Amino acid sequence: MAIVDVTVIPIGTEGPSVSKYVATIQSVLEQFKQEGVIEYQLTPMNTIIEGELSQLLKVIQAIHEVPFQHGIQRVATNIRIDDRRDKKSTMVSKMESVQKHRTN
Repeated sequence: MAIVDVTVIPIGTEGPSVSKYVATIQSVLEQFKQEGVIEYQLTPMNTIIEGELSQLLKVIQAIHEVPFQHGIQRVATNIRIDDRRDKKSTMVSKMESVQKHRTN
Protein backbone atom coordinates (compact mmCIF):
# COMPACT_ATOMS: atom_id res chain seq x y z
CA MET A 1 0.00 0.00 0.00
CA ALA A 2 1.27 3.46 -0.88
CA ILE A 3 0.53 6.87 0.57
CA VAL A 4 0.51 9.89 -1.70
CA ASP A 5 0.67 13.57 -0.80
CA VAL A 6 -0.90 15.48 -3.69
CA THR A 7 -1.61 19.12 -4.39
CA VAL A 8 -3.49 20.19 -7.53
CA ILE A 9 -2.87 23.83 -8.38
CA PRO A 10 -5.11 25.47 -10.98
CA ILE A 11 -3.23 28.33 -12.65
CA GLY A 12 -5.05 31.32 -14.13
CA THR A 13 -8.17 31.32 -11.98
CA GLU A 14 -10.38 34.41 -11.82
CA GLY A 15 -9.17 35.17 -8.28
CA PRO A 16 -6.86 33.95 -5.54
CA SER A 17 -9.30 31.43 -4.02
CA VAL A 18 -9.22 27.84 -5.29
CA SER A 19 -11.62 26.31 -2.75
CA LYS A 20 -14.28 25.53 -5.38
CA TYR A 21 -11.74 23.43 -7.28
CA VAL A 22 -10.64 21.70 -4.08
CA ALA A 23 -14.28 20.91 -3.27
CA THR A 24 -14.81 19.34 -6.70
CA ILE A 25 -11.60 17.33 -6.34
CA GLN A 26 -12.82 16.07 -2.96
CA SER A 27 -16.04 14.91 -4.63
CA VAL A 28 -14.00 12.88 -7.11
CA LEU A 29 -11.94 11.41 -4.27
CA GLU A 30 -15.11 10.54 -2.37
CA GLN A 31 -16.33 8.54 -5.38
CA PHE A 32 -13.10 6.54 -5.39
CA LYS A 33 -13.43 6.03 -1.62
CA GLN A 34 -17.02 4.80 -1.97
CA GLU A 35 -15.78 2.28 -4.54
CA GLY A 36 -13.24 1.01 -1.97
CA VAL A 37 -10.24 2.11 -4.05
CA ILE A 38 -8.72 4.65 -1.65
CA GLU A 39 -8.81 6.33 1.70
CA TYR A 40 -8.04 10.04 1.81
CA GLN A 41 -7.63 12.96 4.15
CA LEU A 42 -7.93 16.64 3.25
CA THR A 43 -5.51 18.96 5.03
CA PRO A 44 -5.29 22.76 4.84
CA MET A 45 -2.45 22.52 2.30
CA ASN A 46 -2.85 19.22 0.43
CA THR A 47 -4.64 15.90 0.28
CA ILE A 48 -3.22 12.58 1.50
CA ILE A 49 -4.42 9.47 -0.33
CA GLU A 50 -3.66 5.82 0.42
CA GLY A 51 -4.18 2.74 -1.71
CA GLU A 52 -2.45 0.52 -4.22
CA LEU A 53 0.06 2.57 -6.22
CA SER A 54 -1.35 1.62 -9.62
CA GLN A 55 -4.78 2.81 -8.47
CA LEU A 56 -3.41 5.94 -6.87
CA LEU A 57 -1.83 6.99 -10.16
CA LYS A 58 -5.25 6.69 -11.82
CA VAL A 59 -6.82 8.73 -9.02
CA ILE A 60 -4.15 11.42 -9.39
CA GLN A 61 -4.82 11.63 -13.12
CA ALA A 62 -8.56 11.98 -12.44
CA ILE A 63 -8.12 14.82 -9.94
CA HIS A 64 -5.49 16.53 -12.11
CA GLU A 65 -8.16 16.77 -14.83
CA VAL A 66 -10.75 18.49 -12.62
CA PRO A 67 -9.60 22.11 -13.16
CA PHE A 68 -9.36 21.51 -16.92
CA GLN A 69 -12.97 20.34 -16.85
CA HIS A 70 -13.87 23.73 -15.35
CA GLY A 71 -12.16 25.81 -18.02
CA ILE A 72 -8.71 26.23 -16.51
CA GLN A 73 -6.00 26.03 -19.18
CA ARG A 74 -3.01 25.24 -16.95
CA VAL A 75 -2.68 22.95 -13.92
CA ALA A 76 0.38 22.10 -11.82
CA THR A 77 0.12 18.97 -9.69
CA ASN A 78 2.70 18.19 -7.02
CA ILE A 79 3.01 14.54 -5.98
CA ARG A 80 5.03 12.88 -3.23
CA ILE A 81 4.80 9.08 -2.94
CA ASP A 82 5.64 6.95 0.10
CA ASP A 83 5.65 3.35 -1.13
CA ARG A 84 6.81 1.07 1.67
CA ARG A 85 7.00 -2.60 0.76
CA ASP A 86 8.49 -4.26 3.84
CA LYS A 87 5.28 -3.90 5.83
CA LYS A 88 1.77 -2.52 5.46
CA SER A 89 1.72 1.20 6.07
CA THR A 90 -1.36 3.40 6.33
CA MET A 91 -2.00 7.01 7.25
CA VAL A 92 -3.24 5.85 10.66
CA SER A 93 -0.33 3.50 11.33
CA LYS A 94 2.20 6.20 10.45
CA MET A 95 0.56 8.62 12.89
CA GLU A 96 0.40 5.96 15.61
CA SER A 97 4.10 5.22 15.13
CA VAL A 98 4.99 8.86 15.68
CA GLN A 99 2.66 9.19 18.68
CA LYS A 100 4.23 6.25 20.52
CA HIS A 101 7.61 8.01 20.38
CA ARG A 102 6.28 11.35 21.63
CA THR A 103 7.25 12.54 25.07
CA ASN A 104 5.26 15.11 26.97
